[in-house]
Amino acid sequence: MNANTRSCIYDGRQLEPVLDSMAARLAGLLTNDDDIVLVGILRRGAPLADLLAERLARRGVQPALRIDLAVKRYGDDLSLLHPQTRLTEDTAPTVADLAGRSVLVVDDVLYRGHSLLRVVQHLVQRGAARVVSAVLVDRGVSLLPIHADVAGLRLDMPAGSIVEVHVPPYEADFSIELVRPGA
Repeated sequence: MNANTRSCIYDGRQLEPVLDSMAARLAGLLTNDDDIVLVGILRRGAPLADLLAERLARRGVQPALRIDLAVKRYGDDLSLLHPQTRLTEDTAPTVADLAGRSVLVVDDVLYRGHSLLRVVQHLVQRGAARVVSAVLVDRGVSLLPIHADVAGLRLDMPAGSIVEVHVPPYEADFSIELVRPGA
């Protein structure tokens, strides 16, 4: 059995300007919204949401509320490694009232779109007036009629490849790795 091969394709130093650019584009989209809820999709979307919140604040955009949403079936990429995972929403009630509010959803990778579609449906059902989505990496192969409003990077990778975003506190360093599973 061959081992997985890993390549670091972006390190933290290279990702800092990507986050700055994302925040600038988001600030333009959210300029007239003063009641913004910032939602991080657990796991890695949550610390990415925090990184973007810092940058948005520097641009005068201050989310009124910050929450996390748990969705199982982490990025569709990982179904290659864990095909048994299922997409389910965290059933714990959230105290946040989304009625009439703008919601900014942050995730790490958009692959086929299943997770992001479910999250958007959930937020709209909870009364969100507007949902804006941001992802660090768009794989560019969404199967569903969904897209990220702001994508930091678009990475067209070979079939079977996995894009892993590493974000503290889950990993030591902020980076993006390309993983090619062994045969």
